[in-house]
Amino acid sequence: MNVRELTEQLEKQNLKPWATQSVGAARETPEQDDDLRTTFQRDRDRIIHSLAFRKLKHKTQVYLAPGDQYRTRLTHSMEVSQIARTIGRSLRLNEDLIEAAALGHDLGHTPFGHAGEKALADYFGHFHHNEQSLRVVRYYGRKGRGLNLTLPVLDAILCHTGTQQPATPEGEVVRFSDRMAYLCHDYDDGLKVGIISTDKLPGMVAMRLGTEPTQMLDLLVHDVVAQSQGRQHIAMSKYFLEAQEEFRNFMFDYVYLSPVLEKEHSKAAHVVHCLLDLFLQQSQLLPVEVQLLFDRFGKQQAVLDYVAGLTDIGAINLFNKYFVPRI
Repeated sequence: MNVRELTEQLEKQNLKPWATQSVGAARETPEQDDDLRTTFQRDRDRIIHSLAFRKLKHKTQVYLAPGDQYRTRLTHSMEVSQIARTIGRSLRLNEDLIEAAALGHDLGHTPFGHAGEKALADYFGHFHHNEQSLRVVRYYGRKGRGLNLTLPVLDAILCHTGTQQPATPEGEVVRFSDRMAYLCHDYDDGLKVGIISTDKLPGMVAMRLGTEPTQMLDLLVHDVVAQSQGRQHIAMSKYFLEAQEEFRNFMFDYVYLSPVLEKEHSKAAHVVHCLLDLFLQQSQLLPVEVQLLFDRFGKQQAVLDYVAGLTDIGAINLFNKYFVPRI
């Protein structure tokens, strides 16, 4: 019995009956099993070693050019992974599946965060970062072969947001953890930036969750674990679900859609739209490897993938190169 088989045996012994086993987890393109790592462990490793994952360190979470002390897409993904793994381990679910999906859930996010996502959606009429994350892992990396992740990980990445619910309890954990993470951590960063203050919190939120980000997150995680014990689906009590929804409305009003950030978001959208116009009209300016994808995906999709994959710094540098006069 090799190391992988021993791990698979331990999964069968220790995980809940409804947890997702790594044995038999299919890929879109079948592969030979590894002797050390389970299928979900290989998925996690492929995500961590991918270019798309490395780029997350220079992609905005909420605050454009925020400095070292605020979250980026990379730190957000790592925090989601930590929260989700804590919940998954407490509920005896497959922690490797959870970790892979959590680390990969935002690989399709754009430069400038949700401002960039909205700019692409406005330009093309449809764009969602969870769908783009699926494209990234399917078609990019490993010299064009894509990461070839297992179907449960692909499902959890796609369904971490939006109307479609995850097919596995591990996917549900990632979905819950993503929302808890971004609300509490974006609130934490908002306090540091000075865009919000604790006295602005709605009464329900302050009473039920408190005003300290770490306390809020701790209460929500404990509630999810308590409500989900012995159940095949992940749940949160009505008491905390109502408070979280009120918290989310507050964050949209005072942070995500605030006039303070809107001016910078408009600048970010302008950069994205200018680059899309430029590369669709003068595709010879694109890197050769992107031009080679025209036959495979079509020019519009290849340009969309390229611009969506840029970091904040990369997008600004291209904008300066092609649109700002040199002195």
